[in-house]
Amino acid sequence: MYAYPSNTVRASINNYRFPPADVLWTTAMAFDVFLIVFHRYDAEALRKLELKYFGVITTIVSIPAIAFLFINTEEKGPMYGSVTLWCAINPNWVLFRIIFYYGPIWLFILIAMVLYGLIGVNILKRKQAFKAISNDSFPMETVSHNDADLDDGNAPSQDGESTIAIYRPPPPPPPNRSSLSFRQYVLMPLMIFIVLLAIWVAPTTNRVASFTNPGYLSDPLLLAVGATGSLRGFWNGVVFITIGMKARKGKTGLDKTSHRTIT
Repeated sequence: MYAYPSNTVRASINNYRFPPADVLWTTAMAFDVFLIVFHRYDAEALRKLELKYFGVITTIVSIPAIAFLFINTEEKGPMYGSVTLWCAINPNWVLFRIIFYYGPIWLFILIAMVLYGLIGVNILKRKQAFKAISNDSFPMETVSHNDADLDDGNAPSQDGESTIAIYRPPPPPPPNRSSLSFRQYVLMPLMIFIVLLAIWVAPTTNRVASFTNPGYLSDPLLLAVGATGSLRGFWNGVVFITIGMKARKGKTGLDKTSHRTIT
């Protein structure tokens, strides 16, 4: 085994584990949305899955990250080494990095895309169904009154009773509850996935370009890699805070409406 400096070991393992873990957690969020839409999972059921997600994701990213410490050849040297922006898989192992690093990342991104595609189709179908229902007439309710209760404009029947057709208006929709749930459990994971997708375009392009053309170096591309890959937590935080504030505002409005209804 190659004797890595301790700081290089920590940096390399962390740089290998955390980016794929970010992708796996985003895929888990997409799976949560899938469970909500197709299997009617609620918040309590989703919370029970978090510990399982943590165990599975930690295991998946830790095993190869630790195993790569033991890979070292005379031709290419150790697996981990310094690259342009941070410590990660050595440039001599660039093909290995594309297959075992970027490959799984884009595989899980593709899985998340498929899940969101299925979710979108299902939501569109439900939206059309809701429109069809709202355009239909609501059933009529029939009530009977005695002659004494009739006005002059209502003609009694032969048995002394009159039938009056009363239109029942549609019930009012619940105030903002669906939009609040949509923001929390659908919109926020979807936006985080879009940010994730944008984040990995530049690093993957840079890595493939360096593989096909050794010695290739593009300052704008490296700037894009640094601005997206290094700030993935920042962009996720922007999405979380922005949509979270809207969800909190919607919840506040819902609470005020419920309070007025009670009083």
